[in-house]
Amino acid sequence: MAQSAVEEKQDQQTAQDVEFAEAQGTENAGSGGGIDLLLDMKVPITVAIGKVEMPVKRLLQLGPGSILKLDKPVEAPADLYLKDTKFATGTIVVVDGRFAVKIKDIIGLDDKIPAQADDEQESAEE
Repeated sequence: MAQSAVEEKQDQQTAQDVEFAEAQGTENAGSGGGIDLLLDMKVPITVAIGKVEMPVKRLLQLGPGSILKLDKPVEAPADLYLKDTKFATGTIVVVDGRFAVKIKDIIGLDDKIPAQADDEQESAEE
């Protein structure tokens, strides 16, 4: 009995056509164009020099002076991520007493990134 009620209800439902008014052209939406807004956005970049997995029990035993041995050798490049997507590799360097990354390869580009002047490189790293 319940199945026939459902079938009757489905038969009673009909689809209706909807007409929408045509949108007016907005060629210059916003001031300065849409791409300028994106170009000024800041995005978080994560640099990974390695990783390690351990049981929670061992994690809870860590304290000051503990050493975590990572999965990559010291000469291996660091991985750069935008969200969860790897987009480049680089080497860890020190600039003005702070860690920095010198980009070595951009993922997806066939060629290596050409060397740039120190001033251009520093502004790209910040």
